[in-house]
Amino acid sequence: MIKNYLKLIRVPQWIKNFFVFVPLLFSLHLFDKEYFLLSLKAFFVFSLASSFVYVVNDIIDIEADRAHPKKKSRPLASGKISKSSAVILAVVLLVIVLSSYFFFNYQFVSFLFAFLILNVLYSFYLKHIVILDIFSIAAGFSIRVLAGAAVIDVPVSSWLILTTMFISLFLGVMKRHSELVQVADNNKTTRKVLAEYSTNFTNQMATVAASGVIICYALYTVSQRTVSVFNTENLIYTTPFVVFGIFRYMYLEYQNNQAENTTQVMMTDVPMILTVISYAIVTVLIIYKII
Repeated sequence: MIKNYLKLIRVPQWIKNFFVFVPLLFSLHLFDKEYFLLSLKAFFVFSLASSFVYVVNDIIDIEADRAHPKKKSRPLASGKISKSSAVILAVVLLVIVLSSYFFFNYQFVSFLFAFLILNVLYSFYLKHIVILDIFSIAAGFSIRVLAGAAVIDVPVSSWLILTTMFISLFLGVMKRHSELVQVADNNKTTRKVLAEYSTNFTNQMATVAASGVIICYALYTVSQRTVSVFNTENLIYTTPFVVFGIFRYMYLEYQNNQAENTTQVMMTDVPMILTVISYAIVTVLIIYKII
């Protein structure tokens, strides 16, 4: 039963909330205990908020999930957890998240509430509107970065925000593409908005989003503000890791149709794991003048 509840709150999906650590990494305070603990607390609060959203979404989509080739095994769709139990769990998670109001600054709490409101609207309404559904997903990631900056009270580069937006748009488009392929293979439509998309359209959007990620990140590494803050121009050497990561993700989707579950890709694909680890190590070495 505990295993089913852990599946319901999607603990592996908490990896997405590591975006709150992005401002910490680029703030030159990564090894400052006080700053790190604040970011860690923010990570857990956003993780619980995400779990609340996942539970609400599963309650709403219970019938659609039962028609999905993979989602039908989820605890609610499969009947392993009752709908009433899921509602109680959602309420408990929401109360815990709202209680965090007393432990963080006003700006962080504002972003947290914006995240909750956005995702609830997405679950009930926005996910049914073509293009806006993907932008809603992207906004969620951008809010995580902004909240991560707010909790430790540091400014965040506009180029970094744009990079986050484009990479989340890219992941959202890849997810839609994967769903379209599955619909074509199974002749079942489990998400209404998919009728508004086509593989050709998602391919074009993916190209634009991928280009946006690479261009914005490259410009961030060479921007005057970045060079001034870190006192180095070497950050540009981290760009190849970003480019490889984007290309690898596209390969996994277009060749193997594995992009529907971002978390699974990030935690199981060895080249992707090595790329992320290498990027993190090189970035820290450059920013913190270890090399």
